[in-house]
Amino acid sequence: MPVLRALRLMAVHAHPDDESSKGAAVTAKYVAEGVEVMVVTCTGGERGDVLNAEAAVEVAELGLEAVRREEMARAAEILGVRHAWLGFPDSGFPEGDPLPPLPAGCFADLPLEVVSEPLVALIREFQPQVVTTYDEKGGYPHPDHIRTHEVTMAAVDAAADPQQYPGVGGDAWQVSKVYYNQQFSKQRVLALHLAMTDADLESPYDDWLKNWEDRPEDADRITTRVDATDWFEVRDRALMAHRTQIDPNGRWFAVPMDLQKSVWPTEDFQLARSTVVTELPEKDLFEGLRGR
Repeated sequence: MPVLRALRLMAVHAHPDDESSKGAAVTAKYVAEGVEVMVVTCTGGERGDVLNAEAAVEVAELGLEAVRREEMARAAEILGVRHAWLGFPDSGFPEGDPLPPLPAGCFADLPLEVVSEPLVALIREFQPQVVTTYDEKGGYPHPDHIRTHEVTMAAVDAAADPQQYPGVGGDAWQVSKVYYNQQFSKQRVLALHLAMTDADLESPYDDWLKNWEDRPEDADRITTRVDATDWFEVRDRALMAHRTQIDPNGRWFAVPMDLQKSVWPTEDFQLARSTVVTELPEKDLFEGLRGR
């Protein structure tokens, strides 16, 4: 009889903390169900800002990159995932008009074939059936997020082709399904905003929605909604492990947990590629793969 392969999920992210703010409840859910999960972080986040004043002393003593590595280790432990760094320098978020050039040698500046190779190796070694990453806009226009999309899609293709990167990471491996994170859809943010205002609570999303007035509707991009309410608290604990990036009194935790669970109990994804037959909409990233 054929041997069933263990289910494996790889989540590819740009910076430490992205894995906890995008799809972490679903990650924890699958870990609890026995799925093997690997989080891949492309950069060290060393060009990010310190967004929580309480972490400033530690950063001054150790440096931002070292602190963010420690934070990532804690978050990975909370989520129960394996973790790997691609090891490329953070590109930073360029600001100004015109925008300044990217720092030489950063993740978004290096050639695609260079930054794809270590991810090809990880895909071939870990052999995930499902990979999650960002859409072509990166979720938001940070150069590292856009490059993460480009690298993931290129690496998925290359990992399946024995002619590309021969000998890197082992035998060729075909990923069955690729998803884009769609956790910050306009419809979800609006639903939570209205629930807060209906409850006479101050919404943390006023500024977002004002900036998104001309943003196109994105409901049609969501193909897969995974109920993850039982793991929202795990998600939040992982997120709070990233002390430099998360203010415990900030917007991330402004919506009461019971309201979150009742208004939007799922984490949402867009099926971008699939080699297996599946029927949309889905409730499971492994739809069409279980029992194969």
